[in-house]
Amino acid sequence: MFIQVMQGKVTDEEGLNRCLDKWVNELQPEAIGFLGTTQGLCDDGTFIALARFESAEAAKRNSQRPEQGAWWAEAQRCFEGGKIEVMDCPEATSWMGGGSDEAKFVQVIEGHTTNASRMREIMNEAEPQLRELRPEILGGTLGTYGKDGFVEAVYFSSESEARSHEKMHRPAELQSLFEEESRLRADVSYYDMHKPMLVTAKR
Repeated sequence: MFIQVMQGKVTDEEGLNRCLDKWVNELQPEAIGFLGTTQGLCDDGTFIALARFESAEAAKRNSQRPEQGAWWAEAQRCFEGGKIEVMDCPEATSWMGGGSDEAKFVQVIEGHTTNASRMREIMNEAEPQLRELRPEILGGTLGTYGKDGFVEAVYFSSESEARSHEKMHRPAELQSLFEEESRLRADVSYYDMHKPMLVTAKR
């Protein structure tokens, strides 16, 4: 799986929503290799979209379509200074089944890591206990880009349950894994999608 992350500060939310609807209705059917998108507007006005593709080649083919280029130019006008940051994550994995269209709350975590491979191992090791202790977690994805950047998305059945359970006591083994993960991460930012827009490819 390949994940392309796009984000920027929105200045025209209404215009952006029109663009997003246009992409789903007009451009998505011909986006070969497209798997789905998780997108939403966060508290500080930052819009984030995580587009999943079967491969980097599929994402590249989509970007090279003339209609995609025209759509992109239109979408850029909805952002501050016309700037949209793009992060290509060639190494992307999912855990606990990945994301879910049933999610009512999505948290995106961005930062840098000294050991992306170990981060993935920790997710796999923690999964059995998380399934039991945190039933509101529906899954997640982790993508890495550049030298040490990462973008993680966690999908929840509801924000209220997520906030409530994040304060609960953790077993020693799980706490140890989370502490190790924290030591592997730096410059971490959290973005909350209170009303995520979830798009799955039409088959």
